[in-house]
Amino acid sequence: MLLAGIDIGTLTCRLLVAEVNPPGEFTVVDADRRILRLGEGVDQHKRLSQAAMDRVVSTLIDWKEKTTKYPLDGVVVVATSAVRESENRKDFLARVTQETGWEVEILTGDEEARRTLLGIRFGLPPAIANFFGLDIGGGSTECILAHSGMAPAVISLDLGVVRLLERVLRLDPPTIQEIHQAEACIDEELAKVSKAFGTFSGIPLVGTAGSVTTLAAMSQGLPRYESARVHNYELTLSSIKGLEQDLTTKTGPQRLAMPGLEPGREYVIVAGTVILRRVMETFGFDRCLVSDFGLREGILVDKAGKLKNLG
Repeated sequence: MLLAGIDIGTLTCRLLVAEVNPPGEFTVVDADRRILRLGEGVDQHKRLSQAAMDRVVSTLIDWKEKTTKYPLDGVVVVATSAVRESENRKDFLARVTQETGWEVEILTGDEEARRTLLGIRFGLPPAIANFFGLDIGGGSTECILAHSGMAPAVISLDLGVVRLLERVLRLDPPTIQEIHQAEACIDEELAKVSKAFGTFSGIPLVGTAGSVTTLAAMSQGLPRYESARVHNYELTLSSIKGLEQDLTTKTGPQRLAMPGLEPGREYVIVAGTVILRRVMETFGFDRCLVSDFGLREGILVDKAGKLKNLG
């Protein structure tokens, strides 16, 4: 099946066109991603700004034109934290439908985690059946405890890189006090994970989404993003601490000179690094396996499964 999937995220919008044949075949035909910050100001004002909506709708119009050249079997468009929290989401959704003809599905936090898990599983080495999945987003962070043959335990936290940046990490570079405040915010949310999941040990941490994949690219000093070198790369806690020390002593423009950091992430990467470090310290992980497969792939795997069942 040739499918197109679009993930309208709080920070980044992603397009993926792929041939999907469950349970294991996945061939990328076309892909694009743009850092558009749809969720800027949503944490404070609970509304999507006109400028942010303009940026996203303009991109979706471009992608509509791009996808019409493919003989698609289906298209799925989803939105996450920023849209589900905004009071004017109906205006945004109506505008997207009017401009592109696409209907947008707003994912709950739990459903976002479920489809992220589908994507992660698709790209994991076969030997890894049980793991702790971490999806650090712009507005929320999804945690997934996956055990083979059992229903996954999932929890969505009100914790994301845009949210943390706007709430706490306001200075650039951030002060030590701001870093401590960020850690306190993170720890408060992570306490919910401990309560929901109980104790667990002996399983790997698998991280996905932009902060984690960017840290993998930076750890390797990649001059440009290479999915093949990022996917299934192992980030160590010591390397994350080293990158954090470097990132927190620089300003945004100075960070852009660091190999592996794409424009648009020069401010939010600090928040993403602190979140990942605190997750690893809290739950005793000394390394993180990086997955370049996540929600974008998961929504296509989910769509392919539904179409297959209908057939």
